[in-house]
Amino acid sequence: MSDFRDSAVIITLVGLLCAAITAFLGFFQAPLVDPDSWNAPGAYRILYWHVPFAWSSFLSFCLLFLGAVSWYVKRSEGGWSMVVIGSELGLLFGLGVVISGPIWGSVEWGVPWDWGDVRLNTFALLTSVALFLVMSLRSQPDGEETRDTLAAVGLFGFILVPITAAATTIWRNRHPGVILRESEETGVDPEILQVMGFGAISFMVLFIGLVLLNYSIYNLRAVLESLNREIDKEGAN
Repeated sequence: MSDFRDSAVIITLVGLLCAAITAFLGFFQAPLVDPDSWNAPGAYRILYWHVPFAWSSFLSFCLLFLGAVSWYVKRSEGGWSMVVIGSELGLLFGLGVVISGPIWGSVEWGVPWDWGDVRLNTFALLTSVALFLVMSLRSQPDGEETRDTLAAVGLFGFILVPITAAATTIWRNRHPGVILRESEETGVDPEILQVMGFGAISFMVLFIGLVLLNYSIYNLRAVLESLNREIDKEGAN
């Protein structure tokens, strides 16, 4: 367990370091975008964190979905741990999105939030689901009924992931579309894509490290609760 925890800490630290390098490259190395196409070309640099935050949040909700399915099918403790970890990381990365996005939107669009944009609002709802799950996990007594209810909420939240991901393609409002490669149509500089790709890998490493770290914490908490129950039994006897 100790070696597993040490590896999780190392992977998390590497992810944090690479995320910091991404920020440095984004702010000081990546080229500016076309000033004729952007209202605030310098402000786009925050997107080097905003976009990986969004991708990592989607990964978190995928983990939540797999955990909820595993809990319903197998009633496995491992599946429930995935629900817990997916909820917590979904909230963490989701908050990264809803904080960084309005900062950019306020200078690019002139308003921090567009209530008519489907993608913005579905993602806000997705993050709200993660917030509800985390608060419920902290406040509600653990038991099968609680787990069934929260797993069902998690499944509902996952439905919003493909809707949010496809929103800018189906309903193009203010939010930019998804750009995965350079083309004459997008006109994206290859260096911008390289920094964005490095950021995506950095946050992927950070996501993996946090999953492993939270899993080790979850297991330690379970061990402590088991020891407390044994102590209570001995005290009762």
